[in-house]
Amino acid sequence: MTAPILPAPGAVKSGYRPEVQGLRALAVLMVVVYHVWLGRVSGGVDVFLLISAFLLTLSFTRKLETGTPLDLLRYWVNLFRRLVPMAALTIVVTLGAVLAFVPRGRWTEILDQAWASLFYFQNWLLAANSVDYYATDHSTASPFQHFWSLSIQGQVFILWPLLFAGAAVAAHRFRIKPRRVLIGLFGLVFASSLAYSVWQTATNQAFAYFDTRTRLWEFALGSLIALALPYVRLPVLSRVVLGWVGIIAMLAVGIVLQVEQQFPGYIALWPTLAAAAVISAGGTGSRFGVDRFLSSRPLVRLGDASYALYLVHWPLLVVFLINRDQESAGLFSGLAIIAVSVLWAMVTTRFIDKPIRQLKWAARKRRRSAVVIALCAIFVGVPVGAWQLQIHTAATAAADDANNPGAASLREGFVPFGDDQAPLMPLMTALDREWVNLEEDCSGAFDASSFGLLQAGCTQSTVEDPTKLAVVVGASHPQQWVAAIEPVSKRQGWDLVVLRKGQCPFGAPVGQEPVENCDQWNADVLSYLEEVNPDLVFTVSSTSHHTRPDDRLVPGYEEAAQRIMAGGAQVIAIRDNPRFGINIPECVESSGQDDPSCTFDVGDKLAPVNPVNELAARLPALHSIELTDLICPDGVCPPVIGNVLVYMDDNHLSKTYIKTMVPEFERRLLESLD
Repeated sequence: MTAPILPAPGAVKSGYRPEVQGLRALAVLMVVVYHVWLGRVSGGVDVFLLISAFLLTLSFTRKLETGTPLDLLRYWVNLFRRLVPMAALTIVVTLGAVLAFVPRGRWTEILDQAWASLFYFQNWLLAANSVDYYATDHSTASPFQHFWSLSIQGQVFILWPLLFAGAAVAAHRFRIKPRRVLIGLFGLVFASSLAYSVWQTATNQAFAYFDTRTRLWEFALGSLIALALPYVRLPVLSRVVLGWVGIIAMLAVGIVLQVEQQFPGYIALWPTLAAAAVISAGGTGSRFGVDRFLSSRPLVRLGDASYALYLVHWPLLVVFLINRDQESAGLFSGLAIIAVSVLWAMVTTRFIDKPIRQLKWAARKRRRSAVVIALCAIFVGVPVGAWQLQIHTAATAAADDANNPGAASLREGFVPFGDDQAPLMPLMTALDREWVNLEEDCSGAFDASSFGLLQAGCTQSTVEDPTKLAVVVGASHPQQWVAAIEPVSKRQGWDLVVLRKGQCPFGAPVGQEPVENCDQWNADVLSYLEEVNPDLVFTVSSTSHHTRPDDRLVPGYEEAAQRIMAGGAQVIAIRDNPRFGINIPECVESSGQDDPSCTFDVGDKLAPVNPVNELAARLPALHSIELTDLICPDGVCPPVIGNVLVYMDDNHLSKTYIKTMVPEFERRLLESLD
């Protein structure tokens, strides 16, 4: 996005294309407006990616055709010397806002993303989390989420010069003009990446959105435009029409189409080809040309500050929404966010960005540019590292069973003997560690690779000479109980396998998929269970919802249970826990654990009778486990029991609290199996 604007052979002689700078400004305005008010994909980021490759290709192609050394190392250090300072400033200022306004439960994730943003792998971190329901279970986005596109650009700014170097070698070796080699090379990248993008978007859109490989074709298209421009000869009228058609098409993307679940597949051709049309139209010299509008001073100045504007608008918006507990900005608050973002962008570009870019001392030698980059890394790394160390130290020092008995405090005759001033556990800053995951992927006899997509969510814990095989199946609610099931299985000498798919309750396929491929996943689970022949299958038999006063049997549950029991296994049916419309830890942090808004009546969340009881009465091999009294004692669901947070968010029990339930969980389980 900030590659230098250098001449294109056969294009404008001065080399400066103000209409491209204006196009960049229009793209960033699209991104900002859509983020602030519409909450939809605008296509503006795709235009950014195309423009950055277009400008980079103009520069490197000229070097190849004039015999100028590429000097890749100098290019890289000079480029990142210009990019990193503004990114570092944004990260540090955002962290200050996080410290002041964002609940502590989100700090750990945000700090991890600060590192990812600084070192240009944020897109891969988000891609990994996007396919893991448990890692993305937040009511608002991260203030660093927008760094995904900058990370992809940073990666391409390393890859593209290597491709140019390879093309130079090939052109010299086979005596072919460099431009022809480049057209063939980027044509191949375009075709292969677009095909992969279409496939990946159709099969795993959440991952595809952040995957560098699904975006390479957008950069390749920008490069192909730069390479083809000298051969484009259009009359003025045609260029005028082409330019305006491109602008209108670009602005219409997010308005005409609901594109969120379709990017970055073939649908991303719309904004990128629209931008390509504008660039190809070029400078028309006509007072009716779109270039006259795009070359206007306000747009060009905004284009100069587009990098800073993109950097600042998103964290400002997210922190505002978190602090105000809103899902979106209103008209006036949105205008204020945009105004502050533009002002910040203009000021920081003028007084920070440009002076660093024009720093002659650093530009003279590569190692000096490297020093600037290193200082920026230290500027971010020291506070982030110190903050993370403080969180880790506090979490380690706070752990004490006497101070945090949790469910043990509900036992008859319990006498507290810990420090009544001890902090709540888990700490708000450690909530992201409350997800339960077995460390070992399924392998050997338990490998699930031949059962559709099961292996991706299959983990195991094995013991020597196991007496039984236990399997946990379902979405995140059965998964949370692994915090109790795993220690019990180890004590009892059982092998344990966990099969999970986020947001997919376990039951026989009934054609009511809550999430894509859920029915197929459940069918594969049943086939897998027939193969491994377990002794025990742990499930969550009901499903609650924060908008309902009851929980209901999972659709298809009886049929699935019948099939499992027909194979000789016993089914453990754990009742679902209540779910709420608010984040419980955040309620405690903002209002205190005794505030009535953080406490709920169980009768408003669960049915009077466990929905699986009637089924369990008919089926001897189905065992109902009811633990509601440990979650909502005396019919009330408090946020804290025994100085332990019961919930880690709005619907998942904390691992720390479930661990305090283990003795009672084990007792009830073994009694039901007798």
